[in-house]
Amino acid sequence: MRTKCLIIDDEPLAIEIIESYLQKVEGFEVVAKFNNPLDAFDFLQKKSIDLMFLDIQMPKLSGIEFVKTLKKVPKIIFTTAYRDYAVEGFELDVLDYLIKPISFERFLKAINKYYQAGSMPAQLLVNNPEHPNVAEDPHFYVKENKKMVKIYLKDILYIESIKDYVKIYAINKAVVTKQQISFFEEILPTEQFLRIHRSFIVSVSKIEAFSSSTVEVGKKELPIGRSYKNMVLNTLNTKSDSL
Repeated sequence: MRTKCLIIDDEPLAIEIIESYLQKVEGFEVVAKFNNPLDAFDFLQKKSIDLMFLDIQMPKLSGIEFVKTLKKVPKIIFTTAYRDYAVEGFELDVLDYLIKPISFERFLKAINKYYQAGSMPAQLLVNNPEHPNVAEDPHFYVKENKKMVKIYLKDILYIESIKDYVKIYAINKAVVTKQQISFFEEILPTEQFLRIHRSFIVSVSKIEAFSSSTVEVGKKELPIGRSYKNMVLNTLNTKSDSL
């Protein structure tokens, strides 16, 4: 079942960004977009949604005032260029409060909160390392066949792109899921994972050896792509020099 999303923002570019982010995460569907909350109010009288991305400071009616008019309130993620409304926003029991400009990484953390609220089975869930009270190691879920498979970041050796799929090689298993490798490049911590080729992302800590053209991970020799060569070698040489 897909999560039905509504976006309300008086800035067209802000709507476009949120919509593009949602398109990168499986299981979400934008059912409507509005530039003002009054039009959205009429829509919500007839339709039900699961998750609303709501700007706070808008003409005529603020996002906070709008929420207070609703009888049936969906899950809400506030989006705003101002920090001043954070306390009042969270008093409305919203999931998260995103400050513009919103990065994709920060957006995923908000989606993570939607998953954790029990609203839907996680398609992809990365624990937030900024919250040390979360006991479990950082991980995500991917869909393989009809199962959701948990992958711990610390267990990943490398990820390989195979057309419209990726194969995640972990210490004790290999999992194939339908997704673009660029998606994982965006969500995985850049200090822990490195794109070395259009078809490969590797865990930096699992690199056992490297040369000017290859890296060795888990007894597997992987090629360094020509367009990635300078970045990869600079990164690896910097890390080796710091040891």
